[in-house]
Amino acid sequence: MGERYIGVMSGTSMDGIDVALCKVDAYRCIPEVSGEYPYPEALKARIMKMIEGAATLQEIGEVDHMLGLEFAAAINDFIAKQSIDKKSIKAIGLHGQTIWHSPKAEYPFSMQAGDPNIVNAKCGIPVVADFRRKDMACGGQGAPFAPAFHAFLFGKLNQKAAVVNIGGMANITILDKKLIGYDTGCGNVLMDLWTAKYQKNPYDKGGAWAKTGNVNYPLLNRMLSDDYFKQNPPKSTGREKFNESWLTEMLLRHYESDPNFITQKNDTKNLVFEYLNDNESLQADIQRTLLEFTAVSIANEVLKFRRDKVLVCGGGAKNSFLIERIKVMLPDIEISILPQGDILEAMMMAWLAYKRMHDEPIGLKEVTGALRNAVCGGVYA
Repeated sequence: MGERYIGVMSGTSMDGIDVALCKVDAYRCIPEVSGEYPYPEALKARIMKMIEGAATLQEIGEVDHMLGLEFAAAINDFIAKQSIDKKSIKAIGLHGQTIWHSPKAEYPFSMQAGDPNIVNAKCGIPVVADFRRKDMACGGQGAPFAPAFHAFLFGKLNQKAAVVNIGGMANITILDKKLIGYDTGCGNVLMDLWTAKYQKNPYDKGGAWAKTGNVNYPLLNRMLSDDYFKQNPPKSTGREKFNESWLTEMLLRHYESDPNFITQKNDTKNLVFEYLNDNESLQADIQRTLLEFTAVSIANEVLKFRRDKVLVCGGGAKNSFLIERIKVMLPDIEISILPQGDILEAMMMAWLAYKRMHDEPIGLKEVTGALRNAVCGGVYA
């Protein structure tokens, strides 16, 4: 029959808190019901400021506490609205909000905020959290975790398949005898950033704004020349790499030869955005280029493996123009959008909680480069 777990996910896109109630056993993870809760804009802005620049210890501690309260409020509201008996829930799997992910530093670490002690105290249910650091302690990158879950769900497919998850970042899973998975690079993060800056919307729905622009190929090629795309797996990335500072640098280098820009140029990087403020056509062209950047970086990785089918999930699967571009780049491969693909990561957190409560290691070493598979996560009860 399985046990009931609640999975809670807030990804790098920070578009909301996904909550899923799942029935999990050794063979299945079946969603019963799910919900989505928006981030308070003030809290999202504060987190973004922390990621983009320096933060004090007090700011880190306060955000950790605030996120704990936010996660707990979302879970309690979800339980109340769905009339769920708390006693029927074995545990909550809580990812937390990634603030920084640095797997290749001299002292590697991954930091997720959202105090699980607060969630446990407010919800009265055991919480499993802090999944990534055990894998890193065993020599792995601590990410991505999704390939292990994809293999659990889809590993018995009879055709050569891959799973592409398009969140803030994008990752790929190659379903084969040997599990392969890694972050391909940007998913929605730069497109969302640009849309928020110039359209005052959290995301470009269906890629409608991007459709109005043209691809700037010199800028696209500059972006694709980033060293990240030359690295061999295992590899993982996040907002600490692909963020506003990265995009600003790309735009500065691209426009520095433009005489209209040179006449205004000074040492202020924000000037590149001022230069674009009054040019709606250029703004749309950059959005179109960012969408192409995501599509190409995903398609390039799929083409490295002989696949018949690609299953697409994550918030980016709802961007119809992005999916259209990926299909154009992969004409001989069947592209399918997974039903309930937007809650797959919340389901993964329920599954990870099940694995921890049963002291079962996660099959990640081939993905993250860890020396061994480990039992991941701490239990807060």
